[in-house]
Amino acid sequence: MTSQGSAYARFRRALATGNLTLIRAAAAELPQVRLDDALEVCVLLRDREPQRYEAAAVRWIARFCVERVDVSLEDVHHATRAFALMRRGEPEEALTVLQALCAGP
Repeated sequence: MTSQGSAYARFRRALATGNLTLIRAAAAELPQVRLDDALEVCVLLRDREPQRYEAAAVRWIARFCVERVDVSLEDVHHATRAFALMRRGEPEEALTVLQALCAGP
């Protein structure tokens, strides 16, 4: 470990800056980005690189489906609807739904 801390700590600091270049560099050091952290990246993409937002949202939903053994079609519908709401500029409700999905049952 360096004096700057673990790779995950560096990633979290990069997330806090909102700088996507730093975030991408820090994420490259990790074996995997956690689903809840990936959600934060999606929100930043919506705001800073909107042309990449939809692809990131679709990747998040795919990961959600693979990583959650108990995922239902209703969960996928809620996630899809939430990302669409977020794209339209209604992030509060959308984030509440997506964060609950991240937390699991």
